[in-house]
Amino acid sequence: MSFVNALNELDSGGPLSPLLARFRSLLDPTGPEDLETLAAASVAATRRHFGRTMRLFAPLYLSNECVNNCSYCGFSRDNPILRTTLTVPQVEREARHLSSIGFRHLLLVAGEHPRFVSEGYLEDCLATLRGFVPTLAIEVGPMETPEYEPLVRAGCEGLVVYQETYDRDAYAVYHTAGPKKNFDWRLECPERGYAAGFRRIGIGALVGLSDWRSEALRLAAHLEYLQRVCWKAHFTISLPRLRPAAGGFHPRHSMGDAEFVQALCAFRLCFPQVGIVLSTRESPVLRDALFPLGVTTISAGSHTEPGGYTGAGGDDVHLTVRGRRVDLDERPAKPACEGSTPATGQFDISDERSAAEIAAKLRALGLEPVWKDWDASILSPAMGAAHPALA
Repeated sequence: MSFVNALNELDSGGPLSPLLARFRSLLDPTGPEDLETLAAASVAATRRHFGRTMRLFAPLYLSNECVNNCSYCGFSRDNPILRTTLTVPQVEREARHLSSIGFRHLLLVAGEHPRFVSEGYLEDCLATLRGFVPTLAIEVGPMETPEYEPLVRAGCEGLVVYQETYDRDAYAVYHTAGPKKNFDWRLECPERGYAAGFRRIGIGALVGLSDWRSEALRLAAHLEYLQRVCWKAHFTISLPRLRPAAGGFHPRHSMGDAEFVQALCAFRLCFPQVGIVLSTRESPVLRDALFPLGVTTISAGSHTEPGGYTGAGGDDVHLTVRGRRVDLDERPAKPACEGSTPATGQFDISDERSAAEIAAKLRALGLEPVWKDWDASILSPAMGAAHPALA
């Protein structure tokens, strides 16, 4: 049995667990006073389980090549965007820049294209970075367990895979070509990753593709299932809201800021020890308001295009037509911003503040920015010998 069976039962009207019944009740329409009460309870739960810490990470985009057609994604196969794939030395250049800023947790992101992003390429990237980046995670095309295992051995401890939408009918409409069309195979990806040995697993739903309450409930059901079956892993959830991107997709469902706050608080109260991730998709004003309410992990100073931090890969920008590289007749104009690249990003970010500005804001709110909370040496034989409790 996998979560596919559990989701089918939920969709057919099966009974909710007591936890999910409580979660659903917290999503009922509510007024400002009740929302304030919910937010206060969420703050208290967060302080109890996480203190005043806030974990920071940066996404590092490796490639914007993709074989999938996803109508909402800027990297979608048929979008005529400027594409590039970083070489391993270029990935290291981006990572060292982020490390110099303070980041010790990087999320390696790439479109799904086996010709450009393979296990061997990812292994080489991880092996190059693990000497100076303590925490490495990936958000790439789903794989089988045996394909994940060498990535774990190469130093990757985290896997992020969002279902995008848990609505089967909507999923079929949005995903029209490529391996991502297989709803069930993607849905089982976190379980395959857990079997491969990932310590941290992130799941989520992209808000705007279906009714947000239904998405949140099914995400909660997925989380409840994974906590029971994959109990050795640490889980995070996220509800990223759609942003403008190449292709001009417009969200078909809305979720207001108050509803966004309500959903995050519901997750915090029903899953008090689960990490909640907030990206730069949201505006600075809203992010500042959400930081104390239950969020535990945030990105900062983000770029969603390969080479966005240093301009790496900008000299190899091209088009990809029907899976084939097409060189440009003229090199694209150099971006006005020094260090940027002409390659197209996955989506437009909203919070453009630097990592230093975000860290300063966190401190002003009485929160502690955490750049590093893990090191592989914790599990080394020498550490185990020094601390019998870890052996």
